[in-house]
Amino acid sequence: MAIGRTFEEAIQKGLRMIGQGLHGFVGNKELEIEDIDSALKAPTDKRILVVEKAMDKGYTVDQIHELTKIDKWFLEKLENILSTYKELQNRKTLKNVDKDLMRLAKIQGYTDFQIARAVGLESQVDGEDAVALVRKVRKQMGILPVVKQIDTLAAEYPAQTNYLYVTYSGVAHDIEYEKDGKSIIVLGSGAYRIGSSVEFDWCGVQALNTIRKEGYRSIMINYNPETVSTDYDMCDRLYFDELTFERVMDIIELETPHGVIVSTGGQIPNNLAMRLNGENVPILGTTPESIDNCEDRDKFSAMCDRIGVDQPEWAALTSMKDINGFIEKVGFPVLVRPSYVLSGAAMNVCSNQEELEKFLKLAANVSKKHPVVVSKFIEHAKEIDFDAVAQNGEIIAYAISEHVEFAGVHSGDATLQFPPQKLYCETVRRIKKISRQIAKELNISGPFNCQYMAKDNDILVIETNLRASRSFPFVSKVLKLNLIDLATKIMLGIPVEKPHKNFFDIDYVGIKASQFSFNRLQKADPVLGVDMASTGEVGCLGDDTASAILCSMLSVGHRIPEKNILLSTGTGKQKAEMLDAAKMLKEHGYNIYATGGTSKYLTDNGIENTLVYWPSEEGKQPQALDLLHKKEIDMVVNVPKNLTAGELTNGYKIRRAAIDLNIPLITNPRLASSFINAFCTKKLDDIEIKAWNEF
Repeated sequence: MAIGRTFEEAIQKGLRMIGQGLHGFVGNKELEIEDIDSALKAPTDKRILVVEKAMDKGYTVDQIHELTKIDKWFLEKLENILSTYKELQNRKTLKNVDKDLMRLAKIQGYTDFQIARAVGLESQVDGEDAVALVRKVRKQMGILPVVKQIDTLAAEYPAQTNYLYVTYSGVAHDIEYEKDGKSIIVLGSGAYRIGSSVEFDWCGVQALNTIRKEGYRSIMINYNPETVSTDYDMCDRLYFDELTFERVMDIIELETPHGVIVSTGGQIPNNLAMRLNGENVPILGTTPESIDNCEDRDKFSAMCDRIGVDQPEWAALTSMKDINGFIEKVGFPVLVRPSYVLSGAAMNVCSNQEELEKFLKLAANVSKKHPVVVSKFIEHAKEIDFDAVAQNGEIIAYAISEHVEFAGVHSGDATLQFPPQKLYCETVRRIKKISRQIAKELNISGPFNCQYMAKDNDILVIETNLRASRSFPFVSKVLKLNLIDLATKIMLGIPVEKPHKNFFDIDYVGIKASQFSFNRLQKADPVLGVDMASTGEVGCLGDDTASAILCSMLSVGHRIPEKNILLSTGTGKQKAEMLDAAKMLKEHGYNIYATGGTSKYLTDNGIENTLVYWPSEEGKQPQALDLLHKKEIDMVVNVPKNLTAGELTNGYKIRRAAIDLNIPLITNPRLASSFINAFCTKKLDDIEIKAWNEF
């Protein structure tokens, strides 16, 4: 939700806020559009950029109105933005931009970056320096923003609301600033999207509550209208504005706060830490240098080598030739990821050359400045999450959770089990030891999260984030210990007590399962990988794993099957993993239908089943798809064997049909085994209904 005093300002702010890398209506990377007329006719989420392209090419407002039927009032306003951009371009250098033009651009919602790009500063100096230069010149001209309140009383009475926004259309602030150094700014998590959602909002809100309790003034900067952190009574001052370096600095200069918290809002505030630090902003908790040492894969890996912590073999590479050389050494599969990315984006496991090249074409523009990191991907390894709060490098409280699925499913999509039920004691001990080393080396104060891979007690660290992770709310609720409250006190320098050792010894199990929206995404392949795809999650408690798994799977929309189950279970190793589950199904009277390889494997192991055929095996009966369409199957377990085209097409048709026909589908052998084990050993009536505080 963007608020401004002119339409031009609000629309430019809004386009930046959606987090798709846009700088506003103008000043974006060139869009390649072959047929502008047909692109204008089709209403897509990118159409506003096509409108800009058309105006740039000389289309008139009337022509665009005919093609889009967008009201001319809006089109004329958009044209105003473009004409200012062209005027800036005509001035050629920043020196030629006078005060009136600078003010007009700022009133129309231009950022310093857009102005720098328009006058060609980018070609002369680095992006960040160009912005700093424009900022300096603008301040010398006396062009500064003011803070306004949203008037909720239609100007009949003076409004005392807490909805503040920053604008250049105004002469005075609507609020008085105390400048007493008693305020704390918390940076929010921005727009909800896959990979960054309500978990971070919860963390922000808990931080605000603690700040208020400790007698500080709490200030939130966030622009998502549907969250708790942007409720007017959640904090003392709420800025409904952008989480960009420029805007956050504007607010900090007015507020002169005691400090800023960047570790509860996910990746967006985390990415601002270094630049804010460069302006001497007091960042509370872990230092920005440590954050950078963690985010920058090179620095992080060098640190791991220095303190003797193992990690999967990796290399930071800048050319296809180097990448191929590295792969010759370690072999497929490999995990490929650019530096400094949103935790759910732009990572991929590539299992052959073709996939690798396809993915790199997509991801190569992600970061020119940062090379691509390629690491050896370890198959059939357990993934373990370590969420913790530390003080001056010493861990105060922690939670270790294990993924039900093997490594390779993004931690936001994986089914999380806490406390862990199937980890060796030795593994847990080593993870605690390694985490203590990392916390000490980075001198962490505040929340952090480490992800580990474990195979036969070998522990490898995948990554560390010096911020709250998306599992913080879940583990806080299972532990009944608010980790963010603890972290915030530490960041404010308030003495805290270490929780008792036996506090972490709980007699029940929590399961976090993911909710997917594949049925809303036409044609998407509902298979899980290292890129996050889930749109929500549930947390369930149970007296044991089976009851917690059963509750959580039913909560995300699975049903206990009645009689017929279709199995198609991937590679030899995965088939073996699911053998016990298949036996259990048979013992409990289920009919198993299975595709080629799976059917043969089950028969060889003495498990009766009915062979069904893949879509590519035309003319043979019975066809798996026909059974699905006739609603004869109650649950589908379909594990992709590999990512070759034939395998993907066949499996895809079955997976997609299951989703479209609303038949429960599981694509992971370990999750399928857990669920089958749960509904075979537990009856729903056996599970007690208990309130949270009864566990």
